[in-house]
Amino acid sequence: MAKANAGEGPVTIKKYANRRLYNTETSSYITLDNLSQMVRDGRDFRVVDAKSNEDITHTVLTQIIMEEEGRGKNMLPAGFLRQLISLYGDSMQAMVPQYLEASMAAFQRNQSQFRSMIEGAFAGGPLGELHKRNMAMFEAAAEMLTPGKSAAPESPAVPKNPTEAAAAPADTAAEKDDEIAALKAQLASLQAKVDKLG
Repeated sequence: MAKANAGEGPVTIKKYANRRLYNTETSSYITLDNLSQMVRDGRDFRVVDAKSNEDITHTVLTQIIMEEEGRGKNMLPAGFLRQLISLYGDSMQAMVPQYLEASMAAFQRNQSQFRSMIEGAFAGGPLGELHKRNMAMFEAAAEMLTPGKSAAPESPAVPKNPTEAAAAPADTAAEKDDEIAALKAQLASLQAKVDKLG
Protein backbone atom coordinates (compact mmCIF):
# COMPACT_ATOMS: atom_id res chain seq x y z
CA MET A 1 0.00 0.00 0.00
CA ALA A 2 1.49 3.30 1.09
CA LYS A 3 4.82 3.98 2.65
CA ALA A 4 5.30 4.22 6.39
CA ASN A 5 7.23 7.07 7.96
CA ALA A 6 10.99 6.56 8.06
CA GLY A 7 11.98 3.90 10.57
CA GLU A 8 8.41 2.99 11.44
CA GLY A 9 6.12 0.13 10.57
CA PRO A 10 2.43 0.47 9.87
CA VAL A 11 0.32 2.19 12.51
CA THR A 12 -1.98 -0.20 14.35
CA ILE A 13 -5.62 0.87 14.42
CA LYS A 14 -7.93 -1.05 16.74
CA LYS A 15 -11.58 -1.41 15.85
CA TYR A 16 -13.93 -1.96 18.76
CA ALA A 17 -17.35 -3.64 18.82
CA ASN A 18 -19.04 -0.21 18.91
CA ARG A 19 -17.32 0.48 15.54
CA ARG A 20 -14.98 3.05 17.06
CA LEU A 21 -11.45 3.18 15.67
CA TYR A 22 -8.52 3.75 18.02
CA ASN A 23 -5.13 4.94 16.74
CA THR A 24 -2.49 3.33 18.97
CA GLU A 25 0.19 5.74 17.71
CA THR A 26 -1.63 8.92 18.78
CA SER A 27 -3.67 7.27 21.58
CA SER A 28 -6.88 8.78 20.21
CA TYR A 29 -10.11 7.77 18.57
CA ILE A 30 -10.32 8.49 14.85
CA THR A 31 -12.83 8.26 12.03
CA LEU A 32 -12.87 6.69 8.58
CA ASP A 33 -12.17 10.18 7.20
CA ASN A 34 -8.95 10.26 9.25
CA LEU A 35 -7.95 6.88 7.81
CA SER A 36 -8.75 8.16 4.31
CA GLN A 37 -6.44 11.13 4.90
CA MET A 38 -3.71 8.81 6.19
CA VAL A 39 -3.93 6.90 2.89
CA ARG A 40 -3.61 10.17 0.93
CA ASP A 41 -0.64 11.18 3.09
CA GLY A 42 1.09 7.88 2.33
CA ARG A 43 0.92 6.66 5.96
CA ASP A 44 0.63 2.89 6.18
CA PHE A 45 -1.69 1.36 8.75
CA ARG A 46 -3.13 -1.98 9.81
CA VAL A 47 -6.63 -2.28 11.26
CA VAL A 48 -7.22 -5.09 13.74
CA ASP A 49 -10.31 -6.24 15.58
CA ALA A 50 -9.74 -5.19 19.20
CA LYS A 51 -11.23 -8.42 20.60
CA SER A 52 -9.90 -11.12 18.25
CA ASN A 53 -6.81 -9.26 16.95
CA GLU A 54 -7.87 -10.35 13.42
CA ASP A 55 -6.54 -8.17 10.59
CA ILE A 56 -9.57 -6.38 9.06
CA THR A 57 -7.66 -3.75 7.04
CA HIS A 58 -9.18 -4.93 3.74
CA THR A 59 -12.73 -4.62 5.07
CA VAL A 60 -12.12 -1.12 6.46
CA LEU A 61 -10.49 0.10 3.22
CA THR A 62 -13.51 -1.23 1.30
CA GLN A 63 -15.76 0.64 3.73
CA ILE A 64 -13.82 3.89 3.04
CA ILE A 65 -14.36 3.41 -0.71
CA MET A 66 -18.09 2.77 -0.13
CA GLU A 67 -18.37 5.99 1.88
CA GLU A 68 -16.53 8.03 -0.78
CA GLU A 69 -18.73 6.56 -3.52
CA GLY A 70 -21.82 7.25 -1.38
CA ARG A 71 -20.89 10.95 -1.22
CA GLY A 72 -21.18 11.20 -4.99
CA LYS A 73 -17.44 10.91 -5.67
CA ASN A 74 -18.04 8.06 -8.10
CA MET A 75 -14.76 6.72 -9.41
CA LEU A 76 -15.83 3.13 -9.99
CA PRO A 77 -18.13 2.84 -13.02
CA ALA A 78 -21.09 0.45 -12.73
CA GLY A 79 -19.73 -1.62 -15.63
CA PHE A 80 -16.41 -2.12 -13.82
CA LEU A 81 -18.19 -3.11 -10.60
CA ARG A 82 -20.34 -5.64 -12.49
CA GLN A 83 -17.26 -7.17 -14.10
CA LEU A 84 -15.50 -7.31 -10.73
CA ILE A 85 -18.48 -9.01 -9.08
CA SER A 86 -18.71 -11.52 -11.93
CA LEU A 87 -15.10 -12.59 -11.26
CA TYR A 88 -15.85 -13.71 -7.69
CA GLY A 89 -15.79 -17.52 -7.71
CA ASP A 90 -14.31 -17.56 -11.22
CA SER A 91 -11.14 -19.54 -11.92
CA MET A 92 -9.39 -16.22 -12.68
CA GLN A 93 -10.28 -14.69 -9.30
CA ALA A 94 -6.80 -15.33 -7.84
CA MET A 95 -5.15 -13.30 -10.62
CA VAL A 96 -7.41 -10.23 -10.30
CA PRO A 97 -5.78 -8.59 -7.21
CA GLN A 98 -2.27 -8.68 -8.72
CA TYR A 99 -3.57 -7.42 -12.05
CA LEU A 100 -5.44 -4.52 -10.42
CA GLU A 101 -2.43 -3.59 -8.26
CA ALA A 102 -0.11 -3.60 -11.29
CA SER A 103 -2.60 -1.53 -13.31
CA MET A 104 -2.95 1.04 -10.52
CA ALA A 105 0.84 1.26 -10.08
CA ALA A 106 1.22 1.90 -13.82
CA PHE A 107 -1.52 4.54 -13.66
CA GLN A 108 0.24 6.34 -10.78
CA ARG A 109 3.57 6.28 -12.67
CA ASN A 110 1.90 7.76 -15.75
CA GLN A 111 0.17 10.39 -13.61
CA SER A 112 3.51 11.42 -12.05
CA GLN A 113 5.17 11.61 -15.47
CA PHE A 114 2.29 13.73 -16.82
CA ARG A 115 2.55 16.15 -13.88
CA SER A 116 6.33 16.42 -14.35
CA MET A 117 5.83 17.09 -18.06
CA ILE A 118 3.33 19.89 -17.36
CA GLU A 119 5.58 21.45 -14.70
CA GLY A 120 8.57 21.18 -17.05
CA ALA A 121 6.59 22.84 -19.83
CA PHE A 122 5.85 25.81 -17.60
CA ALA A 123 9.40 25.98 -16.24
CA GLY A 124 11.21 26.43 -19.53
CA GLY A 125 10.85 26.58 -23.29
CA PRO A 126 8.27 28.55 -25.26
CA LEU A 127 5.43 27.66 -22.90
CA GLY A 128 7.51 28.88 -19.97
CA GLU A 129 8.06 32.25 -21.65
CA LEU A 130 4.36 32.50 -22.51
CA HIS A 131 3.50 31.68 -18.89
CA LYS A 132 5.87 34.43 -17.61
CA ARG A 133 4.45 37.03 -20.01
CA ASN A 134 0.87 36.11 -19.15
CA MET A 135 1.62 36.26 -15.42
CA ALA A 136 3.18 39.72 -15.88
CA MET A 137 0.09 40.90 -17.77
CA PHE A 138 -2.17 39.38 -15.13
CA GLU A 139 -0.29 41.15 -12.34
CA ALA A 140 -0.41 44.45 -14.25
CA ALA A 141 -4.17 44.05 -14.76
CA ALA A 142 -4.71 43.17 -11.11
CA GLU A 143 -2.72 46.23 -10.06
CA MET A 144 -4.76 48.49 -12.35
CA LEU A 145 -8.06 47.04 -11.14
CA THR A 146 -7.16 47.14 -7.45
CA PRO A 147 -8.77 50.17 -5.76
CA GLY A 148 -6.27 52.70 -4.42
CA LYS A 149 -3.50 51.44 -6.71
CA SER A 150 -2.54 52.95 -9.99
CA ALA A 151 0.32 52.78 -12.41
CA ALA A 152 3.29 55.04 -11.76
CA PRO A 153 2.36 58.53 -12.94
CA GLU A 154 4.00 59.61 -16.12
CA SER A 155 4.93 63.22 -16.73
CA PRO A 156 2.05 64.60 -18.77
CA ALA A 157 2.79 65.93 -22.24
CA VAL A 158 2.35 69.69 -22.46
CA PRO A 159 -0.59 70.39 -24.79
CA LYS A 160 0.02 72.65 -27.75
CA ASN A 161 -3.36 74.39 -27.52
CA PRO A 162 -6.35 74.57 -25.12
CA THR A 163 -8.48 72.21 -27.27
CA GLU A 164 -5.84 69.49 -26.97
CA ALA A 165 -5.72 70.07 -23.20
CA ALA A 166 -9.47 69.48 -22.90
CA ALA A 167 -9.30 66.29 -25.02
CA ALA A 168 -6.33 64.77 -23.15
CA PRO A 169 -8.24 63.24 -20.16
CA ALA A 170 -10.79 61.59 -22.45
CA ASP A 171 -8.02 60.11 -24.61
CA THR A 172 -6.25 58.73 -21.51
CA ALA A 173 -9.47 57.13 -20.25
CA ALA A 174 -10.14 55.60 -23.67
CA GLU A 175 -6.58 54.26 -23.83
CA LYS A 176 -6.94 52.72 -20.36
CA ASP A 177 -10.25 51.11 -21.40
CA ASP A 178 -8.54 49.70 -24.49
CA GLU A 179 -5.65 48.37 -22.39
CA ILE A 180 -8.05 46.75 -19.91
CA ALA A 181 -10.05 45.18 -22.73
CA ALA A 182 -6.83 43.84 -24.30
CA LEU A 183 -5.69 42.44 -20.94
CA LYS A 184 -9.06 40.79 -20.38
CA ALA A 185 -8.87 39.18 -23.82
CA GLN A 186 -5.35 37.92 -23.10
CA LEU A 187 -6.46 36.56 -19.70
CA ALA A 188 -9.38 34.75 -21.36
CA SER A 189 -6.98 33.30 -23.93
CA LEU A 190 -4.62 32.16 -21.15
CA GLN A 191 -7.51 30.57 -19.23
CA ALA A 192 -8.60 28.70 -22.37
CA LYS A 193 -5.04 27.37 -22.81
CA VAL A 194 -4.85 26.30 -19.15
CA ASP A 195 -8.25 24.57 -19.43
CA LYS A 196 -7.06 22.79 -22.58
CA LEU A 197 -3.92 21.57 -20.81
CA GLY A 198 -6.01 20.39 -17.84
